[in-house]
Amino acid sequence: MRLLTAVFICSLFIFYSSSTLAEPDLKQQTIGYPQHTHTFKSAVLNEERTVVVQLPKSYQSEPNKVYPVIYRLDGAGNIPLISAVMDRLQNNNRAPEVIIVAIENTNRLRDLYPTVNKEPQGPVGEGGGAAKFLAFIEQELMPLINKSYRTHNFNVIAGGSAAGVFALYTMQANPELFQAHIAYSPAVWWNYGAPVKATKSFIAKTKELNSYVYINIGEEAGIMRERYDELQQAMQSHKVRELRFFSDAFDGVSHNLTSVAGAFNAYHNLFLPKQMPISDLTDDVASIYAYYQNLSQQWGEQISPPDRAVRLLGYNLTDSKQFARAIEVFKYNIENHPQSVDALSALSYGYEMQGNTRQALKHMESALTIADDSYPYINYLKETKARLQVELSKS
Repeated sequence: MRLLTAVFICSLFIFYSSSTLAEPDLKQQTIGYPQHTHTFKSAVLNEERTVVVQLPKSYQSEPNKVYPVIYRLDGAGNIPLISAVMDRLQNNNRAPEVIIVAIENTNRLRDLYPTVNKEPQGPVGEGGGAAKFLAFIEQELMPLINKSYRTHNFNVIAGGSAAGVFALYTMQANPELFQAHIAYSPAVWWNYGAPVKATKSFIAKTKELNSYVYINIGEEAGIMRERYDELQQAMQSHKVRELRFFSDAFDGVSHNLTSVAGAFNAYHNLFLPKQMPISDLTDDVASIYAYYQNLSQQWGEQISPPDRAVRLLGYNLTDSKQFARAIEVFKYNIENHPQSVDALSALSYGYEMQGNTRQALKHMESALTIADDSYPYINYLKETKARLQVELSKS
């Protein structure tokens, strides 16, 4: 039994202290993205630090555009994965373009853990520098990035293992500094589960937190899994207002691959899509305005409720035979797009589905007064008007 315990402790030390967790400092430039390296002396840390900044493809061509920033711990080797995921999301209007700031390591365990480890299952005497490292990020790094690049106030911090612990720590130490916290397989086993205790205490006394948290875990077992499960269950059960919490568990995925397994879900759940999901629509159409205000705050540009996106919400409602709600949505869309042929046609359709032929005809006629022969569906409008006139005459 003692032999098994010794093997477990030894393997745990190697597993969680391995240099592989720092992830290799690959400086290759992702195709199509400009990158810049900043090396400077940190007065807070009293040492030289390096960060690699990757800019969006549109950065030069759109000089008035501002961007959210993803601060990725553990270096530039993580940039290609983030870029690949964000590319796919952007191509489907599921996320904005972003600036990525990759922070290279010097003394990883010192910087990323809030407490010094005193538990034999790990490197005793390491850690404890997270507060100073956060001060470096807040007081030196973020001002440098905001001064040098066109950023806006939507910041994400992401990291794995020890860096995942730090991402959760930033939420507690300065809840408003980052708007999203991503922790891939956070090593919350550290120092008798000190990160779990701190996080549980924080959320227990927090009533409202306008933020986003994503955590995941792979095939880890033992105290790592036990303490992670305690954290996950606590965050899941404490319903903090405005806090969006997501978690994943990946069977058969190793600790070092949880960032790969989780990256899509982490960013897919974080960023609001331009097409508002029907699940976000309440009985009050003001929820549409609120959704696009939140989306604008994330994306860094004012995005009014798009004509097509709102029409699709209405069509979803007609498909489920919620005709009164659909009509309210279509009316709301016309308030924002009064000269849209498609918006008027959609409202006509909503009334027709409800059985109100008179109102359906009225709004179809309004659509035709705006449309001209260049409108691609002009014949559909004319045919629908004629059909509605016949139906109305019969009634």
